[in-house]
Amino acid sequence: MASTSPGIFELLAPYPPGWGGVLLTGAAATLAISAGAFALGLVLGLGGALGKLSGNRFGLGLLNVYTTAIRAIPELILIVGLYYAGTDGLNRLLVSLGLPPVEVNGFIAAVAVLGFVQGAYVTEILRGAILAIPVGQIEAAKAFGMGPALRFRRVVLPALLPNALPGLANLWLSVTKDSALVAVVGYQELALATRLAGASTKQYFVFFLASALLYLMITLVSNAGFKLLERRVRRGQPALR
Repeated sequence: MASTSPGIFELLAPYPPGWGGVLLTGAAATLAISAGAFALGLVLGLGGALGKLSGNRFGLGLLNVYTTAIRAIPELILIVGLYYAGTDGLNRLLVSLGLPPVEVNGFIAAVAVLGFVQGAYVTEILRGAILAIPVGQIEAAKAFGMGPALRFRRVVLPALLPNALPGLANLWLSVTKDSALVAVVGYQELALATRLAGASTKQYFVFFLASALLYLMITLVSNAGFKLLERRVRRGQPALR
């Protein structure tokens, strides 16, 4: 007697033989990679934006090369190239110092590579947001004797956030999707978990649909969070129509 094929609920059950738990674990890995890369991108982008606005011509040249190259080269090529070239370069350096080579952790590599890519986009978003701040506000802060750090915390940061937040929200949603590209280096996140589940059961439509719904859920929750954050940073400003 031929065995009946498992139903959708059985396939998506959170415990074996269902693959729901694998998909949820992959979704958690996607969020962890995205959050780490986004945070790293914010740090690199803030440094890049301030560097571009500092007036240092040498630093400006290097940062222009960085932002132009990253935005010009497809993310897949960057991820594969930076992962393998970076790992090889690190191990060559360790060997030259008489140290044993290391195997780079997949999660750390994914965060580092995606964060490096995100940093180029964040640089331009923050640079534009800072340039949009009325010069008079910064001059007034200088007149009150505020140092650079205090001026940035009390004047520049609150003023740039309303302008930068929509672009940063788009970047966050972009990195949640770009995290699927790290599957090419063998780290299992939601996209790779979906392919594994589909290949094992031959039920590709079921698992790719389930994966799409998980990505949609991440997007909807993220949109709601950024709307609340934008409402907070725009408090006191006229409501946008």
